[in-house]
Amino acid sequence: MKVLALIQGMTVAASRYRILQYLPYLEGRGIQTDVREFPRTLGQYARLYQTAADYDCIFVQRKRFHFPFLKPLRQRARRIVYDLDDAVMYKNSLAGRPYSRTRRARFEAMVAASDCVVAGNSFLRDQTLLYNDRVTVIPTSIPADRYSLKDYARTKEVVTIGWIGDHGSIHYLQALQPVFEEIGRLFPGRVELKIICDVFFDCEYIPVRKVMWSEHSEVEELKGIDIGVMPLKDDPWSWGKCGLKILQYFGVGVPAVCTPVGVNRDVVTPGRNGAWAKSHEEWVSALARFIADGELRKRAGLAGRETLERGYTLEVNAPRLVSAITGTGR
Repeated sequence: MKVLALIQGMTVAASRYRILQYLPYLEGRGIQTDVREFPRTLGQYARLYQTAADYDCIFVQRKRFHFPFLKPLRQRARRIVYDLDDAVMYKNSLAGRPYSRTRRARFEAMVAASDCVVAGNSFLRDQTLLYNDRVTVIPTSIPADRYSLKDYARTKEVVTIGWIGDHGSIHYLQALQPVFEEIGRLFPGRVELKIICDVFFDCEYIPVRKVMWSEHSEVEELKGIDIGVMPLKDDPWSWGKCGLKILQYFGVGVPAVCTPVGVNRDVVTPGRNGAWAKSHEEWVSALARFIADGELRKRAGLAGRETLERGYTLEVNAPRLVSAITGTGR
């Protein structure tokens, strides 16, 4: 079987975790996968149309075709699988209003034209079901063998609160700056904030460690944190988030404190592998509790790893992706 995967980019997290990491598994099952970035020019669209019929399946990761370009693809493609891990039918959290007729219409057209839709969570599934009942939920997953547990025997004098992400999401973290300032005042000299990204900000009362993200070093950098955070807004865009940060924290055995929206509510169980927090007071309380108790961090972190292994690993979900691509399952 031959598959063409159209992706956002080779270094984009969604592309890496939604399809690129599965390529060796697919190849091992006799599925040859060619990868291209989503077309941007008329020449790239023309090349796509010329070669579409050479493939048994076109796998489209997240992007939606503009209306004039979708129909020719549907006419030429044998099978289209559309994968999404964000609420692309809405505007993002920085927009004044989340609703967009254009986004909704492009989403509806893309979904309706697809033979199967792979949704990253139940909210995205429900949005898809409005236009196509051929949808399966496959959560964003990480390779369990790449993410090994941190060394809890190593003692640290300073507790590290950590966040990993790209520049498009750092506004969620920066909104917690007053929380981090208060934590710094409550635990002077005992806590720091570590940001793994390509953009950063400073705080006055808590030291900030700025680490440039690298695919090769991200796991080791994650092992150096003690508490992972994933703040979000409670809005339609955030409801579509698939919790990758939390899964990465769990992969190295680190507990997570998160905003309880979307898939965050599914993966984080308060009192077991992390905590939920919405208000300023709840964030300060949850972080302070983990900062003050190293054994609690360890228990919750190890429970997080168990959560990961039960349903959010490449090893668990690769067979389901094969079924979606080949059409052998729903």
